[in-house]
Amino acid sequence: MRLPFFIAKRYLISKKSHNLINVISLISVIGLSVGTLALIVVLSVFNGFEDVIKSLYTTFNADLQISPVSGKTIHYNDFPHAKIEKIDGIKGITQVVEEDALFKYRDKQHIARIKGVSDGFIENSRIDTMTVNGTFILQEGTSNFAVVGAGIAWYLDIYPQNVATLLSVYVPRRGNASSFNFESAFNSDALHPTGVFSVQQEFDEKYVFVPLRFARKMMNYTDEVTNIEIRIQQNADVDKIQNQIKSILGDTYHVKNRFQQNEALFKLLSSEKTAIFFILLFILILSSFNMIGSLSILIVEKNKDIQILSGMGANIKLIKSIFFTEGMLISLVGSMAGLFLGFLILFLQQHYGILQLGNAEGDFVISAYPVKMHLMDFIYVFLTVISIGFLATIYPVVYLTKRLINSGKNSSY
Repeated sequence: MRLPFFIAKRYLISKKSHNLINVISLISVIGLSVGTLALIVVLSVFNGFEDVIKSLYTTFNADLQISPVSGKTIHYNDFPHAKIEKIDGIKGITQVVEEDALFKYRDKQHIARIKGVSDGFIENSRIDTMTVNGTFILQEGTSNFAVVGAGIAWYLDIYPQNVATLLSVYVPRRGNASSFNFESAFNSDALHPTGVFSVQQEFDEKYVFVPLRFARKMMNYTDEVTNIEIRIQQNADVDKIQNQIKSILGDTYHVKNRFQQNEALFKLLSSEKTAIFFILLFILILSSFNMIGSLSILIVEKNKDIQILSGMGANIKLIKSIFFTEGMLISLVGSMAGLFLGFLILFLQQHYGILQLGNAEGDFVISAYPVKMHLMDFIYVFLTVISIGFLATIYPVVYLTKRLINSGKNSSY
């Protein structure tokens, strides 16, 4: 392979007899480079946004969520929580009661969802780090407090600093309460909103955190919970722990990881990334036609060289190898240049945030476009570009070289 590589390298970097071929070859390399650059940058930006979204959901959603297969509640006293707590890697278990409720603050009303959580929830979830106003505190002694989402706070015009106004909560009463009598149809109570959290719009407009004892009182529960959240230690194997919990609980409970809790969202992220990849891949395929044209013109231009090599005893396989190597060199140079430039742009964006998301002092969760480089993405993009280059090289090499050699032989007769 030394001879084909040597001649192909000379054809690639030496001055051709026609300047047009140099330009076409350069356009081929630039086209592949730009396509490769766009592909790796877009994939890395999608990785960055996916990580940001996952981090937001990680703050709110537990690693594992347990809910009943049938019915609405779980009697916690009958639940084998002691066995689950003994599993290695378990950080904490939170009892949760969720229910739709009507909230009233001054003269404004809004329907949202209360989420009553047991002790240790704040420490295990670290959701208090997402507090944007006030303090994330749910209970102190016998006093109960609420922490509302930023969207709910906006709808109801809630200010935690206003201690004189309480947040009234109305929850439908269990049983056969008459819907014609408001007082008998709802359980109601009031508590002070001590803080406002902001995680993501979906959560900010939906949830109000309250103590578990308050939620149980509103629902007339004793030991019931609607679901159980489990936080896992940082380096623990979530899948392994999920399977262990399933073996303990059997088929009467759903045990969902974060992906399963937000399956539609993560599938959407994956499908969007796949769709963008194929769109850019199609553009990359179109740019490969430049390489087909470049190789075709080069082969025609080097017809004299082909006849000389053939006359010196070079077989058709060697001649094909020369131009095939030429095409693969164009693909290799284009892909490596694109990957290098892509890495450079992503590195600068990752460390310096050159491209900003609007006003950095605004309400964005992040100030600059997030990027995350994966080694496998670089490998997949490289293999994809090389594969496109391989396919684009086949026609001009196989068809034209054979045709020119045959025409040369016929003309010699």
